Amino acid sequence: MDLTAKQAWSRLLDAARSQLPDPTVRTWLDPVEPIDLKEGRLVLAAPDQFAVEWNESKHSELLAQLAAQELGTALQVTFRVQEERTQRPQMDFFVAPTAADGKAQARTTRPLNERYSFRTFVVGKSNELAGAAAHAVAEAPGKTYNPLFIYGATGLGKTHLMQAIAHAVLERDASSRVLYMGAEQFINEVIESIHSRTMVEFRRRYRTEVDIFLVDDVHFLEGKEMTQEEFFHTFNALHEAQKQIVLTSDRPPTEIPGLESRLVSRFEWGMVADIGQPDLEHRIAILRKKAEQDHLELTIPDDVLRFIAEHVRSSVRELEGCIIKLLLFASLKHREVTVELAREALADKIVQDAAAMADHPASLPSVDRVQEVVARRWGVTPEGLRSKARTKTLTVPRQVAMFLARELLGMQLVEIGQAFGGRDHSTVIHSLDKVQREMASDRKFRDRVEHARRELAHVH
Repeated sequence: MDLTAKQAWSRLLDAARSQLPDPTVRTWLDPVEPIDLKEGRLVLAAPDQFAVEWNESKHSELLAQLAAQELGTALQVTFRVQEERTQRPQMDFFVAPTAADGKAQARTTRPLNERYSFRTFVVGKSNELAGAAAHAVAEAPGKTYNPLFIYGATGLGKTHLMQAIAHAVLERDASSRVLYMGAEQFINEVIESIHSRTMVEFRRRYRTEVDIFLVDDVHFLEGKEMTQEEFFHTFNALHEAQKQIVLTSDRPPTEIPGLESRLVSRFEWGMVADIGQPDLEHRIAILRKKAEQDHLELTIPDDVLRFIAEHVRSSVRELEGCIIKLLLFASLKHREVTVELAREALADKIVQDAAAMADHPASLPSVDRVQEVVARRWGVTPEGLRSKARTKTLTVPRQVAMFLARELLGMQLVEIGQAFGGRDHSTVIHSLDKVQREMASDRKFRDRVEHARRELAHVH
């Protein structure tokens, strides 16, 4: 076979178009460039590590089969990151919209975290769809999924993915006007513009001077009628101009209370992707990546990383926080990092057998068990939690039981409502929010909920 790498790849790419959906080819294979072809191995360059891993797992085997058919020879197809990309300094800035005088409107934006890139995002079953969608958006802003709506619990990586999109876009084109902000900041901007009578300037800035609009925590828009009105028109203007919109929330659009139906429908126009709790293998991979990033591979043994992954499962953020806490503890105690030390340092974080419960659904407690434990701890009856009664002595433990059913069992809102006397999903949402707010502001209440959670975390 006397083909160059470029010729071989051209023929394989043509063959792949007949086997794969067009958006898949555009997103994952079109950006690939041939590097080398020798000794039965075709080396291809992908834009970043995320694309390398995705193409290796999803497309290498198919491309090898196509090589046998189209080129008449067996080829091993491998991917690696483009060298010029790896040598480029990672962007740690963003381009804000500019005012008429050419000055950046920095007050309307948040800075980007240089650690939040696709290279540092660990893909697993719980975030595969969201990760792939984010990567596709970064490769073709405004073309593939618009808007991209990512939802999931706190600390699972929504913001990481959103900022990874911004970094990737800016790496490709530093002149892109990327606006990253929280929904609360948008709300404050609307209020300030109304008070200062500068709404014309506000609308021009947001609707005509932005290429990529990234908004964190859009659930904070709930009940804010004036802000929702402005957000609706901003969304429409950007979408019609084919500008990319990326949104995050702690729940899907249909479950955000007080959100206008016209916004709900627009949030669902593109791709709605969730990020769930990582399983055990994923948690271990996340911890290894964190250790790698901070050059701690030799400091923290694998058995310690596994121990942490088995006993801490609430969020990626907490997993990474455990590494920092453990190293600080080891430094203060002048001791080597071991499983015993980790058990001592993270005593307040770990829940015995919680990981086993998460990774083996058969051992999960039932909703009846949740109701029984919460009822006993609050001095009421399980029947009372399922009743229609709305007295305070029952309302609080009922809300806690709903919260734990959602968190530990992953029950849908409708299922929770049915298990607690046929309540509708808006009541369930209110209950979950109420418990989260109380836990954030009342330490005694938080400890009480945590004790119930720990009891339920043990397999019975």
